[in-house]
Amino acid sequence: MDLNELQSRAGEWLDGTGPESDIVISSRVRLARNVADFPFLSRANPRERGELEALLREQIEGTALGQDLSYFSLPTLTQVDRLFLVERHLISREHAFGKGPRGVAIGPFETISIMVNEEDHLRLQALRSGLQLRKTWEEINAVDDSLERSVNYAFSPQFGYLTVCPTNVGTGMRASVMLHLPALVMTRQIDKVFQAVAKINLAVRGLYGEGTQASGDFYQISNQPTLGKSETEIIANIDSVIPKIVEYERAVRETLLENKREIVEDKVWRAFGMLQSARTINSEETMDLLSAVRMGVNLGLLPDLEMRTVNELFIFTQPAHLQRLERSELNSPERDITRATYIRKRLAGRRPARS
Repeated sequence: MDLNELQSRAGEWLDGTGPESDIVISSRVRLARNVADFPFLSRANPRERGELEALLREQIEGTALGQDLSYFSLPTLTQVDRLFLVERHLISREHAFGKGPRGVAIGPFETISIMVNEEDHLRLQALRSGLQLRKTWEEINAVDDSLERSVNYAFSPQFGYLTVCPTNVGTGMRASVMLHLPALVMTRQIDKVFQAVAKINLAVRGLYGEGTQASGDFYQISNQPTLGKSETEIIANIDSVIPKIVEYERAVRETLLENKREIVEDKVWRAFGMLQSARTINSEETMDLLSAVRMGVNLGLLPDLEMRTVNELFIFTQPAHLQRLERSELNSPERDITRATYIRKRLAGRRPARS
């Protein structure tokens, strides 16, 4: 598999078929691991970084899963290609712009990615459509167990898995769910969600995780402490609140449709019309308009449009995807024109429901 093959299709997490996928875009579980007898990357010299990458690549490719993974050495990729992997949620921005030997192994359906020499020696990630935290955990745990048979992890009987950042010590787990919450944003009730999750030690982040802003009404909700709790306890904590947020968002959508139908239809159909006709459009406006369209699909206002198409547009209209599509580097105005053209083609012939 190469990057061109990746661009030709979308990952499983974008297909919109998982449980509660009208609200829950995806479930992700990430594990941080380090190799014993090697210094943390913050203290490793170039030679040690190179030895680590070579060792871990060999061990990854030697697992039963290895034959299905494709490994990419990040220093050999262009900046656009590294950003492309960030936009696909397969690597972090820090990994894309890091230094020295580093790489990523990616599964054929993008449900698995293994970052080598990111902040920690290993970042193992599983990503699934909809609300599937337990299944996602089981999948990445199997990968972790397979690697641990041949890699001696840095582990303390007292503290658990040792990591660069103290907040990851213990299980090394970061479990998160990405939610689409346009109705709660429209009615200004989103702060109630933030307050509720903060009370049970969960964090709210933007579309691309820590340090990013909310965009397109997408929010990631994830655990904070990893020390002193088991993996199943962390997942149970998140699972206890996500269904309540999902029902809250659905209830507000239905109330809006019942009491302010004209306003909702205007917002959805206006957004749809702008996307179908725009000749130039930037990323921020695209995300906002697609958010309204996605809600409209779920409310039955756009029956000709598939959820998968809308989900893909959120990712495929990002800067690196557009530049790979055009096979050239584009400045901001050029990307805006290319983005508008791509969206018009994807939405051609679609019609809103009759009122």
